[in-house]
Amino acid sequence: MYLFMLLGNLLIMATIWSQHSFHTPMYLFLCALSISEILFTAIITPQMLADILSNHHSITFVACASQMLFSFMLDFTHSSLLTAMGYYSYVAICHPLHYNTLMSTGGCAHLVAWSWAHCSAGMVVTLIVFHFTFCGSYLIHHFACQVLPLLKLVCGSKTSSVTLSVIMVCVTPLMCCFLLILLSYAFIVAAILNPSSEGRHKAFSTSLSHFTVVVMHYNFAWIVYVKPKGPLMATTYTVFSPFLSPIIFSLRNKELKNAINESFHRKFCPLSS
Repeated sequence: MYLFMLLGNLLIMATIWSQHSFHTPMYLFLCALSISEILFTAIITPQMLADILSNHHSITFVACASQMLFSFMLDFTHSSLLTAMGYYSYVAICHPLHYNTLMSTGGCAHLVAWSWAHCSAGMVVTLIVFHFTFCGSYLIHHFACQVLPLLKLVCGSKTSSVTLSVIMVCVTPLMCCFLLILLSYAFIVAAILNPSSEGRHKAFSTSLSHFTVVVMHYNFAWIVYVKPKGPLMATTYTVFSPFLSPIIFSLRNKELKNAINESFHRKFCPLSS
């Protein structure tokens, strides 16, 4: 599954960069999203696979802190990119006359830069968690250095209040992004329901894949950060969600799907073309 996720996102990135017709804001955001998904899974999945294939299940303190830091940074970046894509859909459908101004090359670059700058929230969470003193068996009941299993190792009698505080710090940026996305789609649905908006239905259909990925991303995030149900369920967020995202985006986008098929056949089946 990890290799299929890697291949799918690399195919999307290669297709977008190789064909000039895809050098548009929507595909720029999609390419940035693929980069964040590849990096996010690369932080956790190889270590998880190594632990599965080995009897030596250990990680150093520095490696654990680094894994949490980069996973949080990329997670917040991913949520910010989904928010930027929601804003793109809002502008394209609700303000088509201002599209060229708001979605200029500079404007899109600023949105992508803002999304990546949002990763600084991950530094805050990691510093808070590793500011505490850990005691006990140092046994993490998880396949990765996730925040809730680590907080169970914190010394002291006020661990419940500490856990709640850290969860609030984790969830607040994600919920802000989610609410902004919902607000964007509220305006989009209102515009679509307008009787004079026949031409916007096609544009709305291209946003359904984005909304599907948003729902999937936040459902799995809820499992990890708020209602954890064991390490097995957490794999849905770290592996399954990045695996499904390129499939959803490519299947819902006919132009991208055809371009990927053409590129694949040109590279691997040159005699049949």
